[in-house]
Amino acid sequence: MSDTDSTGPVGSGGAANEQLTTNAGAALGKRVGDGPPVPSGGPSIRSHGRRLPWWVQWVVIAFALAVGIFFGMRTDTFAPAVETWSDPDREAQYSLPLLTIGLYAVVTYVLVMIVVAYLYEGRRYGGDRVATTVITGAFLVALLPLISLLWTSVQQGWEAISWSFLTHNNVGASVETVETGLGHAIVGTFYVTLLTAAAAIPLGIFTAIYLVEYGKGPFARAVTFLVDIMTGIPSIVAGLFAVAMLTMIMGQLGFDSAPAYRSGAMGAVALLVLMTPIVVRNTEEMLRLVPNELREASYALGVPKWLTIVKVVLRTSVAGIISGVVIAVARVIGESAPLMITAMSTDVFNYNPFDNYMMTLPVYVYNTFRTGDFEASWGGALVLIFIVLVFNLIARFVAAMFAPKGEK
Repeated sequence: MSDTDSTGPVGSGGAANEQLTTNAGAALGKRVGDGPPVPSGGPSIRSHGRRLPWWVQWVVIAFALAVGIFFGMRTDTFAPAVETWSDPDREAQYSLPLLTIGLYAVVTYVLVMIVVAYLYEGRRYGGDRVATTVITGAFLVALLPLISLLWTSVQQGWEAISWSFLTHNNVGASVETVETGLGHAIVGTFYVTLLTAAAAIPLGIFTAIYLVEYGKGPFARAVTFLVDIMTGIPSIVAGLFAVAMLTMIMGQLGFDSAPAYRSGAMGAVALLVLMTPIVVRNTEEMLRLVPNELREASYALGVPKWLTIVKVVLRTSVAGIISGVVIAVARVIGESAPLMITAMSTDVFNYNPFDNYMMTLPVYVYNTFRTGDFEASWGGALVLIFIVLVFNLIARFVAAMFAPKGEK
């Protein structure tokens, strides 16, 4: 058979296939109802339904803010000024109800967007936009108390911040001409937190390494069970435990002052009970996220297990571990109940955490609030928030330095 005879049927077959594709595309275009027949290159199906223009969302946001301001400013009973708390007979002067304005605005935005989306976009795209709007609204509702707290702390506490307030102690607080401050509380918070972190961080990390890399059997299950229980223990119970344990130990060692002994170190023991299980749980979860393939690759190269844990497992999960440690520090640095019965309170500087009473910032805020010095109370709260913020920034910087190159 000649070349002409062999190629003829193939060419005619190709033309027939092209015509069949065109007819199928035309039929598909008519069935979908999407305009003229499609070309032979394949069907092009356009999306159905209308979508909201981009500017509609911004108009709704502006309308929601207007509604929030209109109704929020008239719901002033939610935000009484601090100056009226100690004097019930004084005429109330209300501050900006930021939380109330935000709640009104978020609820208005969600409701209006739901109605507009269903009326304009239909069931399919409207349902998608409704889900997105509800999720965004829930996030904003959860964020509003934090924003309101920060705003109120800055608004009420900024006037109290000064160099003398940060460096003086509280001796002579009843005398108007004496400058007082919370310098002694900052020092006490530093010592107590440092002692707590120095003990809780290595203890928590080593416990997590044992549970993930070595722990098997009933003992490991018992440790996990105890860690879960300690995670939910009330803070006041931790303080009572520290007092009872150290008093008993010092009594056994022959210290006559054991029943009356209180110090910053005792407060650190109480906070140690609260901080350790948080570090254990977070570190354990971070270590479990490390792929087993990385461990097996290290073992295949002849690296011993302990060096694999140090160089591979911990190095891979260091960013998450540091973040968890910072969360644990922020958890205990604001505790006041256990410190009231362990470290107690004092009006003077104490640079020895193992001897005598020691003031901390949470206890200082409570004491000044109880005595009616609300300006100093808000100032202490603002300083405490700032310290936690600095810890978070340092932790992010350190985590970025030691994280693997692909995660930076």
